[in-house]
Amino acid sequence: MDNEKSAAPAAQKALHAIEQLVLFASHQQLIKPADADYSRNALLDQFGFSEPYAAEFTEAPLESPQAPLDVLIDYGFETGLIPENTDTYRDLLDAKIMGLLMARPSEVNAEFYRLSAEKGIEAATDRFYKLSIDSNYIRMDRISKNVFWLQDSPYGGIEMTINLSKPEKNPKEIAMARLLPPPVYPKCLLCRENVGYAGRLNHPPRQNLRVIPLKLNNENWFLQYSPYVYYNEHCIVFHHDHVPMKLTKDSLKRLLSFVEAFPHYFIGSNADLPIVGGSILTHDHFQGGRHTFPIQKAPKEITFTHAAYPGVSLSIVKWPMSVLRLQGADPAVLLECGNEFYEAWKVYSDPEAEVLAASEVDGEQTRHNTVTPIVRRSEDGGFEMDLVLRNNRTSEEHPEGIFHPHREMHHIKKENIGLIEVMGLAILPGRLKEELDAIAGILAGDTALLEAVQSQADHALAQHASWIQELAARFGTAMEREEAVKTVQNEVGIKFTHILEHAGVYKRTPAGQAAFRRFAHSLGFR
Repeated sequence: MDNEKSAAPAAQKALHAIEQLVLFASHQQLIKPADADYSRNALLDQFGFSEPYAAEFTEAPLESPQAPLDVLIDYGFETGLIPENTDTYRDLLDAKIMGLLMARPSEVNAEFYRLSAEKGIEAATDRFYKLSIDSNYIRMDRISKNVFWLQDSPYGGIEMTINLSKPEKNPKEIAMARLLPPPVYPKCLLCRENVGYAGRLNHPPRQNLRVIPLKLNNENWFLQYSPYVYYNEHCIVFHHDHVPMKLTKDSLKRLLSFVEAFPHYFIGSNADLPIVGGSILTHDHFQGGRHTFPIQKAPKEITFTHAAYPGVSLSIVKWPMSVLRLQGADPAVLLECGNEFYEAWKVYSDPEAEVLAASEVDGEQTRHNTVTPIVRRSEDGGFEMDLVLRNNRTSEEHPEGIFHPHREMHHIKKENIGLIEVMGLAILPGRLKEELDAIAGILAGDTALLEAVQSQADHALAQHASWIQELAARFGTAMEREEAVKTVQNEVGIKFTHILEHAGVYKRTPAGQAAFRRFAHSLGFR
């Protein structure tokens, strides 16, 4: 293809898309003006062209790269650059294209620290977050499809989302991925070696990923943004090395160190035990961002002090889970107080309240108690640390976890309750979008679907059958469509609030709250 006239229509569109992307990258400062020819040539080579778009190009820059990216990826499929036109293969090529339109990691790091020194840390994170969006690492086109509503509850507003931003693999891709050898490089999705990695069927591409090196407690860590941003500026802070998660006093110190450097962000850690922990326990990491979660707005019910920790107040928070809030101006004193509570909780038992710190499994003692810690700055510049008490014990009645979503809730959610949900933001599985729409349809008059669910054990909505029956009995099947949708969402929100109550170690009963106070008193807080 020597020029635009001899090129086929699809090739012309691809050449035009390259010009649009180079202009977009220049306008959004993904590349500098001196990089434009270099980047254009890299894209021409990637798609087998020897010359660029020949016609005059006078268009205004686009606000998003997605339209020209889709054109180029379509062309890549037509010309054999990707073997299947699936989300997985398209994403592999998408990241490769955008990786050719970005500054090197060292240049991104230099810009971050220059902005931080000249204009402050907020300016630096603003720019880095925008870069992560403009480079298509954060797929805002997908995230915008997520379903969101605010749920009233006895604890204040609960934020509800159905996550549609993470692409699902089709059965063929899943089968092919199973045939691949176990991954050895990168060791996990959080390893620093992901930066620039091309990806494969069982590992997402990361050519457009950039990370910022940090020092926490004189240790090497990195900051990046989550590609799925469940909330504003959802960042991940991860260890330089592939080391397992382990909550210690040093962990709490790192969290406090982070908010000293990033006072506009919160940061927290998933618990470090299975069932109550996060999805990746093999690589030490935290999650943070610029968002005020419902837990932060929850009122304090009772406040304690201790002579050994001057300036620190301890409160039990009105929340479905068991939250101790420590507040103080001196992070060093707060650290000592928070660590005493954590170490005490790890070995604390109260059989009357069904709290057992450990049990014997196969002749060995297995620890059950841990915490989900959250740290942020208060409006007056002080420090706040929420310690959410967790226990991962199981029982014959609740084999998945006593303080875990109980089985009657699994049709809505059966996954672990991690840091983000602890704070009051529900992340519900994408399958619920269509399922809840169908259930709303039943309440709005689709009686044939209701009969099918009742009569077919293998129906797609079978796991919801008893709940659907209950909803139909309570609300009937003659609602207006919009009212039905809101009703179903409200009922899901009520269930999620109950799920958080299931995960609470001390129940929201007089006996449960008395036991909670016993724990605080056991450490001398009055």
